[in-house]
Amino acid sequence: MTSRKTDVEMNETEVATTAPFVSQEELALLGDGEVAYIREMTSTEAMAAFPNIDDLPEGLNLFALHGADGQPIALTDDRGVAIEHAISDDLEIATVH
Repeated sequence: MTSRKTDVEMNETEVATTAPFVSQEELALLGDGEVAYIREMTSTEAMAAFPNIDDLPEGLNLFALHGADGQPIALTDDRGVAIEHAISDDLEIATVH
């Protein structure tokens, strides 16, 4: 019979390697249309994330509202407007680090 270490007996590296794995598909389901996050991005990044937007001037700092699954929802140059959009869509804004 193999003995198993408790979390207290494991060092930090061992604990990190035994943490449960979450697939991208499972991560995408978090929030299920109820959670969103706001990401600051450049106009170049915005054109990649929002393919329907053409010819944004370079050098703009923008705020993108994304669903928990990363799906872009809205784009604005005002963080407050992005927050208002999330609230009007009944979305909980998650802090992303």
